[in-house]
Amino acid sequence: MKDILKSEKLHGVCYEIRGPVMEQAYRMEEEGHRILKLNIGNPAPFGFDAPDEIIQDVIHNLAQAQGYVESKGLFAARKAIMQECQTLGIEGVDIDDIYLGNGVSELISMATQALLNNGDELLLPMPNYPLWMAATNLTGAHPVLYRCDEEAGWLPDIEDIKAKITPRTRGIVVINPNNPTGAVYPRALLEQIVEVARTHGLVIFADEIYSKILYDDAEFTPMAKLAPDVLCLSFNGLSKSYRLAGFRSGWMIVSGAKQRAKGFIEGMDILSSMRLCGNVPAMFAVQTALGGYQSINDLVLPGGRLRQQRDLAHRMLNDIPGVSCVKPRGAIYLFPKLHLDHHKIENDERLVLEFLRQEKILLVQGSAFHWDAPDHLRIVFLPRADDLSHSIERLGYFLERYSQ
Repeated sequence: MKDILKSEKLHGVCYEIRGPVMEQAYRMEEEGHRILKLNIGNPAPFGFDAPDEIIQDVIHNLAQAQGYVESKGLFAARKAIMQECQTLGIEGVDIDDIYLGNGVSELISMATQALLNNGDELLLPMPNYPLWMAATNLTGAHPVLYRCDEEAGWLPDIEDIKAKITPRTRGIVVINPNNPTGAVYPRALLEQIVEVARTHGLVIFADEIYSKILYDDAEFTPMAKLAPDVLCLSFNGLSKSYRLAGFRSGWMIVSGAKQRAKGFIEGMDILSSMRLCGNVPAMFAVQTALGGYQSINDLVLPGGRLRQQRDLAHRMLNDIPGVSCVKPRGAIYLFPKLHLDHHKIENDERLVLEFLRQEKILLVQGSAFHWDAPDHLRIVFLPRADDLSHSIERLGYFLERYSQ
């Protein structure tokens, strides 16, 4: 009998953060090893609890969350998001322009499926959060990578963006604050990207899930605020700023040139209806989260736990011979460079796999974020300071041995 094969649509679709290295970590845990996971932005296991007020409100409303709601989501939650748009200066957003989903991941897939045809192109940053690449490949379109410049603090190269546009280009993805680099983009650069989208009729996909996790003097500017005449899809949610990754509660806001996108919006409405609705209990968290005390500020300001751990990890990484790291100004990741003239690395996945086996510490190779050289790692700085310092110290020792 013939083997049953996967769909050809899945060719090129992968999510390396949960790929072979993660599978090896699971096997080691089953054997009884304790694995320290610095590979994924999951706040809860590291003691970053959601505000009690949000949890209590969800519990209080559970009896009201037993049935389906309107496919775009609970009215009160969408109303709170609409009011957040007003606070951010995003004009012209109505209740019907807001979609709630099972995390931003579901909404990214829904939006790309609704827009892209076979052979279309979507501009993605390099490096990038790999779900964007996977979702684009799944549509049959082609992801086209524009370079973010490490020497310029990981900011997008606007000339490279312009050079990558073809008649098949349908949109551009902007991840700000950035995963995996932690870069926060200045307003002037965002305005240049908006102008490119305006000139070429592109849809802007603004992944802004880390918009409230900012350090030092970094300021977040919503893309939609700068693009009132360009179709912009903005993505955000509760996973990171409110430490509710397991709730799978995200939203997508459609703004700008909606009058020219009726067909695209109809497609998103169809896909939204097909999944009936998102996770209703989690929708009851949205209004309280957005309207309540923003406890994330206590974590990112001087003296806050995230700020202290970022500073510790950044300092220790730069102290390793042959390693340099741009200080992240947002998000919860570092993306250090391993200088290949010092460290003899040919395969970064093999490197992190060997580090896992020897040290029981799980990182992610830079190539998982579609970086084009085996010379970067992504490290989550969520673990407490003692675990974080131990991990980076062991990484330094490991790199010296590995290169010999």
